[in-house]
Amino acid sequence: MSSKFFAVVAGAGPGTGRACAIRFAKSYPVVLLTRKPESYQDTVAEINNSGGKAIGISADTSDVKSLNAAFEKIAKELPGSKLAAAIYNVGAGFQRKPFLELSAEDFDVAVGGNARGLFNFAQKTLPLLLESVSDSEHPPTLLITGATASVRGSYMFSTMAASMFARRALGQSLAREFGPKGVHVAHAIIDGVIDIPRTSHYNVNNGVEDSKLRADAIAESYWNLHTQHRSAFTQEVDMRPYVEKW
Repeated sequence: MSSKFFAVVAGAGPGTGRACAIRFAKSYPVVLLTRKPESYQDTVAEINNSGGKAIGISADTSDVKSLNAAFEKIAKELPGSKLAAAIYNVGAGFQRKPFLELSAEDFDVAVGGNARGLFNFAQKTLPLLLESVSDSEHPPTLLITGATASVRGSYMFSTMAASMFARRALGQSLAREFGPKGVHVAHAIIDGVIDIPRTSHYNVNNGVEDSKLRADAIAESYWNLHTQHRSAFTQEVDMRPYVEKW
């Protein structure tokens, strides 16, 4: 494990965030950012007990002051370390609701977490990723988790779709600006239900084996994006179970 570099995962609760923290911890110390400690505590303990290094910090990415405080703590906990990979996996405002029953607050919550949060996170991490370009083994990487709503405005998912479209567009713009500078920015469309305890009772794709996305498989794809050679960057990838209708 490289102690000179670290990875940070925003939105490190059960599912993709947790799996990414565990996967990237095989190579780097990892920082897990979530709003509530109970969302990262078990994963931090698991990584540290298995010989890795993990730090959990409570932070709200939609709040600049909260995020600034988190990165100040990272600098104290990991002095001299450089950032190798930053993963934005925060989810906010997921609700299936008729448009005329939505409030402006519903819209703001979705945009705050899904779009403004990425804006804030990218402003904190991209300067650090740029500093790592010259000596990182793999291209410094900003990975962004998207969803079906990133490319399709589904029935009664207006706030989710609007905010995830914005997230995807921001990622594209960042990729075009920072790719030529050596930072790999990639967006992943997660097109399906992820297999986590909360979705265990969901009957999708007739319940066939592997009908839901495995979080560890998603994390492995994220690792592959991080280790891509700069001569062949992927800007966007979509993932779905083999039986998912699309």
